[in-house]
Amino acid sequence: MRLRATDLARGGGVSVQQVRNYVDQGVLPPVERLPSGYRVFTEEHAAALTATRALAAGHGWQPTRVIMNAVHAGDLAAALAAVDESHAALDRERAEIADVLAAFETLANQDVETTTRAMLRIGEVARVVGVRTSALRVWERGGLLRPARQRGTGYRVYDQTELRNARVVALLRSGAYPMPTVKAVLDELRATGSPERVRAELAQRERDLHRRSRARLKGSAALATYLEMRGQ
Repeated sequence: MRLRATDLARGGGVSVQQVRNYVDQGVLPPVERLPSGYRVFTEEHAAALTATRALAAGHGWQPTRVIMNAVHAGDLAAALAAVDESHAALDRERAEIADVLAAFETLANQDVETTTRAMLRIGEVARVVGVRTSALRVWERGGLLRPARQRGTGYRVYDQTELRNARVVALLRSGAYPMPTVKAVLDELRATGSPERVRAELAQRERDLHRRSRARLKGSAALATYLEMRGQ
């Protein structure tokens, strides 16, 4: 059955210009033109538009373009690889959140706070925390610690917050947590100032992750329907 661009746009919830853009970008299959110049759309284009919209809602626009371009180029392997990578990205994010949450559980069972008020130099911090000064320097280069510099001398000095952060790093590293996880914990602590708020924020991110995962499933299901229509 032939469809007009306006029919396709109305059915897909997009503008006629978006339909034209999708054709030009290869996310819809090529179209024939009548002698008058009008584009001729079919049910296949309608199915492709449905798949495109569902994929974009779940996977994002850039992966959707890669997937649909590969489908219309006949490269099914590349299309499926792009879908798999998109789902794998969520899996990695889920694992990162789980790691950080586990790290906070470790912190909850340990006393990492300090009542020290004075600014401490690196050697003093090393003694308090129980590590070498070289470890503190490595953690600083890795973005985990942010000591200030003493005026005149340029010596590193640590306030109460940075001393706490040094203890957090030492505790988590002794538990074999990787540097990216430790950095994520400290970044969250600096942003919120409270472990409880961090856990609440991570729980919210986990709920959002579930929502995005379901949206990606719907997008992948729509793609599967479209592939069956095309016999791929």
